[in-house]
This record gives sequence, structure tokens and C-alpha cells, in this order.
Amino acid sequence: MAPTHVLRCCQRGLAWIPVIFIALVVCWSYYAYVVELCIFTIPSIGEQIVYLIFFHLSFVMFVWSYWKTIFTKPANPSKEFCLPKAEKERYEKEERPESQQEILWRAASSLPLYTRTGAGAIRYCDRCQVIKPDRCHHCSACDMCVLKMDHHCPWVNNCVGFSNYKFFILFLAYSLVYCLFIAATVLQYFIKFWTLCRRKSAENCPKNELTDTPAKFHVLFLFFVAAMFCISILSLFSYHLWLVGKNRSTIEAFRAPVFRTGSDKNGFSLGFRKNIAQVFGDQKKYWLLPVFTSQGDGLTFPTRLVNTDVEQATVTLQSEPSKSAADITVSPLSESQNRLLSNEQHANNIGDHLANDTLKSAESETITISMESES
Repeated sequence: MAPTHVLRCCQRGLAWIPVIFIALVVCWSYYAYVVELCIFTIPSIGEQIVYLIFFHLSFVMFVWSYWKTIFTKPANPSKEFCLPKAEKERYEKEERPESQQEILWRAASSLPLYTRTGAGAIRYCDRCQVIKPDRCHHCSACDMCVLKMDHHCPWVNNCVGFSNYKFFILFLAYSLVYCLFIAATVLQYFIKFWTLCRRKSAENCPKNELTDTPAKFHVLFLFFVAAMFCISILSLFSYHLWLVGKNRSTIEAFRAPVFRTGSDKNGFSLGFRKNIAQVFGDQKKYWLLPVFTSQGDGLTFPTRLVNTDVEQATVTLQSEPSKSAADITVSPLSESQNRLLSNEQHANNIGDHLANDTLKSAESETITISMESES
């Protein structure tokens, strides 16, 4: 046990190395931009003030969102998703997967579950010993089940999920703004320093004309680092914006969630505007601030009743007798109607499953009795 505990502690300590690296780069970029560029390089006082104001605005928002992404604890399933003590003991004693699934189906009959495993079974975590809510997955790095898990990010040493996904998106956005601003404002001085560095003799240049060696090094390196991070962050930020617009997690993008009717990659998509509101909330004034405004509790999510693309999919609710089939207007289901129909179908599905199990057991007993009587 002791070596395992020591190894686990070492792994947790090493997991902070990427975060420390990013923190050191950010601290150096702050020094290089504020001191070496704005104070020692830029001659105009007005230009210095404008650059420093916008730089500190982007810097504060970037650090704030990064901090929230790192130190926001991932949300876990509530106690209602844990098996009762008696059912848990029965589940552990059972050796047959069919009997274990029967126990899980009975326990899940009162839970708002709409997704299944690939085989159509109840999603259960043996490690955490909980029935997994929809969109919940077990993170091996965090060693816990995380609600609406997206991925485990080593650059924040945290699992990105329901509780901090908005903070992660803002972290990408403000880090991109931070790098773009640095690259854009440093570009003209980078060109000047690069030209001076290519001169055959530095003695011909005036001493105070942008030729200080430390300043040149910091400005040149600052542009390269900002441009490099800008390119990498832009691709990741664009991908996650696409995921938000489709209301998918990274896991769901690679493996579509399985519903009662089968896998459906658009099963949680409610339309572009509602998908954005799922992550950022209804109040737009808080969208750009790293404060939690996401909708829901992370345990249940509104789903669609169709498998086609949500932007084109519509469902007929009812038709008036006086109208023909061609005149019937088609309107999308509201969230309350969607949830009501889903609950009803969920209960019917569980009842059908238990009924099928009872019929199968009864048929097997009938066959056994008939074979004994014939012998």
C-alpha cells in the first residue's frame, strides 16, 4: 500500500508541471511586455498608456478564467444515483451480468436516465459505485465520475466538465485575445529589432536606438511565443465553439451517446441559440465573465425525440379536424413537452424491459418442466 500511495502522490505532483510551465511563461510575458517593451522600448508616453491599459484588461480576464478553470472542483453524481445498501450488497454478490443488470434496472426506474451503454444496458461505474447520469463519465486521472465530462486537460490539471466548461471556453478565448494583442503590438518593434540584428556591424547603430541587447531578446522571443500559442489556441478554441453550437462534449463528438432508439450524435442538440444558453446561460451580460451561469444541474439534460439534424427537424404535436394533412403546421416541441414525453417513454421502456425479463424466465421454467415430464 505504501509504494502505491507514494506513487500516487508523485503523480499528483508531476501533474502540476504543465500548469507551472504556463504560469512561468505568463509571468515572463508580463515582464517582457510591461518592462522591456512599454517602459524601455516604446518612446511615446501616449502609446505606452494605451498599450498598458488594454494589456492589463486582457491579462486580468485571462488569469481570472484560467484560475477558475483550474480550481473549480468537478461536479459529481448526487447520492440518489448511488445504489441502496441492500441493493449494493446484492449487486456485489451476483456473478451473472444479467442479474446485476436487473438490479440496476430496478434502481434506475426512478432516475431520469435516457442514455445507455452500447449494448443497451444501464451505465454503472464499478469504481465509484454509482449509476452514471446522462453525459457523465469516469475520469481515470481524477479518479471520479464527472458530470457532463468533456475531457481531462493537463494544462489546467483538472477535469473539464459541467462545473467549469464555461470557464474553460473563456480561458481559451481570453488567452487567444492575450496572445493576439501581444503579437499585434509587438510586431512593428519585432521588425525593427530583426532588421537591426541582421546588420553586419552593431557599432554603427546609435546606442539608444532600439539596440539594447536584453530588450531585443525579450521582444523578439515575445513575438515568437505569442504567435506560436496563438496558432495552437485558435484551432482548439474553434473546435470547442463548434462543440458548443452542437451541444456536444469532446467524448460525444468521438462516440455518439446511445439512447433507447440507438446512438444519436444530435441527441442533446436543441438548436444553436439554446445550445449556447446551455453553457453560457440566459443572461448575456454574464457571458464574458468567468462566473457560473450554465443551465441545469448537470444530472439531467433536455433531449430531442428525433434523430435527424435539429436545425431541420420538427415534430407535429396535433392537428385540427378542419385542416387537411397538407395544411397542418409543424412546430418544434417545447422543453417541458420534450421532458414529459421523455419521462413517459422512459417509464414504458423500463416496464417493458422488466416484463421481457419476467416472460423469459417464465418460458425457461415451462421448458424445463415439460422436458422433465417427457422423460
